[in-house]
Amino acid sequence: MKRISVIVLSALFLTACVSKKKYLALEQDNGELKSELTKTKVEKEELETKFAKIQERVDNYNSKINELTEDNNTKLVSVDGVVISEKQKDAMRESLKNVPPAYMATAKTLKDSMNLALQFNLQESMDSIEEDEDIAVNIQETVVMISISDKMLFNSGSYKVSDKANEILQKIANVINSEESLDVMVEGHTDNKLMKSTAAVKDNWDLSVLRATAVVKKLQNDYNVAPEQLIAAGRSFYQPLTDNDTKENRATNRRTRIVILPNIDKFFAMMSSN
Repeated sequence: MKRISVIVLSALFLTACVSKKKYLALEQDNGELKSELTKTKVEKEELETKFAKIQERVDNYNSKINELTEDNNTKLVSVDGVVISEKQKDAMRESLKNVPPAYMATAKTLKDSMNLALQFNLQESMDSIEEDEDIAVNIQETVVMISISDKMLFNSGSYKVSDKANEILQKIANVINSEESLDVMVEGHTDNKLMKSTAAVKDNWDLSVLRATAVVKKLQNDYNVAPEQLIAAGRSFYQPLTDNDTKENRATNRRTRIVILPNIDKFFAMMSSN
């Protein structure tokens, strides 16, 4: 009888031990599941936040596209890989309207066409500027270089623009103002004769820079050329046209050179902002 009781008690003890182990294992599993669930919720919230930001960007982009379309009352088109509006396309056609077809024969892309159109229109605008002993004009593809002798622009050793320059500067300003996408560099050049140092002008570098700046200010203030189109540069006597060995040669080297060139990237940037 005692033996039966021991067996029964042993069985009950073993059963209790197994149940406790299972319980602890289940508790551990439950904790891990809760941890995974919390982690999943956090990740879900992060993904929802990221998605909301992406959706906001997409909505803003679509809104801008719709505004552009509504403003132009037309749709966007792609020409040679460049996305433009119909309004901008019409503006380009207007720029190309007066260009002879033969002049455009070498154009392969939209940028080629616009570059050639800008070049043609620039050369047409240059017809008002006549060459003489004081003015030399050189056109190389899309670049126009106008060289003006210093005796037409300045008094000897001075950087104040003379009234004699008014007519030629007005014509140059008309050319520049005919096209917003032009870049213009004004370069001052001197001969190699060292000038007497003053408080304002210590050497030929100073004189060349001050002369270029004086012309730039004249174009801006008197002839309404946009200052963002202008660059002033001094070259001193380091880019002579000829040897500085005679009085006549030194006079040739004393000059102001105005370099005008179309900026096709600026043209497209302006087109996209219209």
